[in-house]
Parts: sequence; structure tokens; C-alpha cells
Amino acid sequence: MSKNLTILVSDDSILARKQLKDVIQRHTPDVTFVEASNGQEAIDLFREHKPDMVFLDIVMPQKDGIEATKGIMEIDDKADIIIVSSVGTKMQLKAAIEAGARDFIQKPMNPVQVESVLESHLGGN
Repeated sequence: MSKNLTILVSDDSILARKQLKDVIQRHTPDVTFVEASNGQEAIDLFREHKPDMVFLDIVMPQKDGIEATKGIMEIDDKADIIIVSSVGTKMQLKAAIEAGARDFIQKPMNPVQVESVLESHLGGN
């Protein structure tokens, strides 16, 4: 895996961001992380850094994960967005998928689920 990946992790919880980054780092060591604590920041950082993958919480200040997904998809409709949320309501998940999210990870995070999402999205690259 020669390409250094850039992954945007957006969650209003510093702990949640750290846990997710730790799991990703173990699976994929060559990662540069960009961190956002709200949906608007996620959109701005996406525009600036053009990350390979985006992990978004749904419940965040300023803009939630669904609004952030829509904003990111306006910048790049091929963006690889994964929702990471404990709010597993079908309606919000459906809204996130309709907005362009490609996958969903339930909180509390299961490292195996995160790794399987990374495998399916990054493949052997």
C-alpha cells in the first residue's frame, strides 16, 4: 500500500474520533487524518483536503451528518462517506444514504466492523 490515504473523521466527541482513528491506524498505517468537530467544519475540510474517505457522525452541532453529507456530495459526488452513529434510527440512516453516504457503522464501534468497511472501500490499494 504505497499511497498515503487521507481520511476525514468528523465527530463532536474527541474520544469517538480518537477511537475511530486508532482502529483505522491499526488496519491502515499510512493514513493522514483530518479532524472536524461539526458538520460545517467537515464540509470546509473536505473542500480543502479532498480526503479519500470520510467518517461522519450524524448528531453534530452546526450541521448534522446528513447535512454534511449533502454538502460534501455537492463538492464531489464520488466522495466515500461512511456514517458512524449510535443513532441507528432507520429514518436518519435512510436520509444519510439518500444524501450519498455509502456505508454505516454502529456505535459503540466494533473494530471488526470498521476494518470490514475499510476493506470493502479501500480494497487492496
